[in-house]
Amino acid sequence: MKYRMIQRCRATFPIRLVCRCLRVSPSGYYGWTTRPPSRRTQANTRLLTRIRQLHVEADGGSGSRRIWEDLRAAGEQCGRHRVARLMRQAGLRGIP
Repeated sequence: MKYRMIQRCRATFPIRLVCRCLRVSPSGYYGWTTRPPSRRTQANTRLLTRIRQLHVEADGGSGSRRIWEDLRAAGEQCGRHRVARLMRQAGLRGIP
């Protein structure tokens, strides 16, 4: 969160000043900008793509539990709460 804040403010304020105010090191910020996404982030992106596909196929009628069941049936290894979190963050909802 702090690094995202620095990234938003870098056009207005010097990076070192913002790093000092947020009590993070500039090297940590620069490392964050060049570091590739983690395996978990990559897996979440891939999983969210599949969730969106299933949601569209169901005409937006499936909630997280049904999407999770469909993913499990397709051989995907994931938890129900993870599917629910990803759907919530993407703004996907089923019809109650």
